[in-house]
Amino acid sequence: MHTIESDVIKVTIQTKGAELDSIYNKQEQLEYLWSGDPAFWGKKSPVLFPIVGTLKGDTYFFNGKEYKLSRHGFARDMEFAVTKQDEQSVTFTLESNSTTLQNFPFHFRFDIVYSVSGGWLTVAYTVTNTGKESMYFSVGAHPAFKVPLVAGTAYGDYSLVFNNVENAPRWPISKDGLIETTPQLLLNNIDTLPLRKELFLKDALVFKGLQSDVITLQSAVTAHGWSVSFPGFPYMGIWAAKNADFVCIEPWCGIADGVNSDQELTDKEGIQEVEANAVFERAWTLHTW
Repeated sequence: MHTIESDVIKVTIQTKGAELDSIYNKQEQLEYLWSGDPAFWGKKSPVLFPIVGTLKGDTYFFNGKEYKLSRHGFARDMEFAVTKQDEQSVTFTLESNSTTLQNFPFHFRFDIVYSVSGGWLTVAYTVTNTGKESMYFSVGAHPAFKVPLVAGTAYGDYSLVFNNVENAPRWPISKDGLIETTPQLLLNNIDTLPLRKELFLKDALVFKGLQSDVITLQSAVTAHGWSVSFPGFPYMGIWAAKNADFVCIEPWCGIADGVNSDQELTDKEGIQEVEANAVFERAWTLHTW
């Protein structure tokens, strides 16, 4: 475990998967991250790389060859190296190796920088193409935040508030984890989504191209909450395991295959392309109070 802290928050991260383990507001004496109870879902904040979601048949094709990747890719199950650390920031690094090259034929360096300032946590992703040809990949976040946040409150006391009015359908997920062809209207000229556990009985709420780039947890019965800012992420997943006391806010640069995917990596919806020796950067930020 590696710990960073400001005057307000203390954050702990595992080297396996560079996964957040705790986000604790010292001033409010509140833990913001899900406990990881394996009876519901044993993870807390997996990093999604080099794919987001599920591939059709767990398979893709590149340059005429077939490759296999399980849901959300391999980064979440690999040990990262800590390549830089001070009191308020830490950098985790994963580089391509003989294992990754078997099913992801690209040379890369993937850096994740966690940094804190006051009540803010910033998570920055840098993907460097260290190979000689263009690289195709996706990257995303999957943090699970504890709900109810405060003792004595209930799940239904909380709402997610978008920073713009939304007219956005959800894209249903098939039994095989693929994106269906017909969206279903969910956010109909509103900026607030009341939380209820029934929302997630048919898997995640998947959105494309939201107008908003900030989602805030609010409640009428407590002043405590948080906001996640995610500029530059074109896809969003909101999810909780069945009857679990958390909600995931998942900014994605990438998305699961559609049910009609041709499985060609270069044709994949949301795929990111980075030329040789070039760098891709994105960051999301959590504010707690």
